[in-house]
Amino acid sequence: MGKPTLILASQSPRRRDILALALLPFDTLSVETDEIIDSTLSVEENVTRIAWQKASAAAEIVKNRNTIIIAADTVVAKGKSILGKPAGFDDAFAMLKSLQNRTHRVYTGFVLLSNSKSHTECISTTVEFDALSDHEIQRYLLSQKPYDKAGSYGIQDPLMACHIKRIDGCYYNVMGLPLSALCKALKAFV
Repeated sequence: MGKPTLILASQSPRRRDILALALLPFDTLSVETDEIIDSTLSVEENVTRIAWQKASAAAEIVKNRNTIIIAADTVVAKGKSILGKPAGFDDAFAMLKSLQNRTHRVYTGFVLLSNSKSHTECISTTVEFDALSDHEIQRYLLSQKPYDKAGSYGIQDPLMACHIKRIDGCYYNVMGLPLSALCKALKAFV
């Protein structure tokens, strides 16, 4: 039957770059799903549910027995508030203003799905920002335009990297794919 084909069900260039670090061949497949947060569910349940929806949508397209589909969803949580992707500049500015000089958590739910088995997991990482002035937030938003990123920032982005005071957990999780946990889970599949 041969080695299974890995398929990353994501259009995120960051997830693609992170998975490439594992030096495993993979294909990408962009799928459209509703990424709706259900307020009756926990953060962990929301991100794993959305990742499952992405993996299932990809499986419907692929319909190949010898594939492993990888899907993920990431959100930023400040206390009980979930911060997804911003609606625009003002929303992004408000998010970053609320995250400064405090800690928040980044959650990524990921799913591995093959014809014979599945794996679902949620990883969280704590991040603490230094204080950012309004000018620094505006400069970051205008130069990096992080409107496709949960919480309105990329930890790896120029300027933002200067304001990360502390991180506790997986760096790649904050970027959108917890690589070490994913690779560990993949071992059970191949």
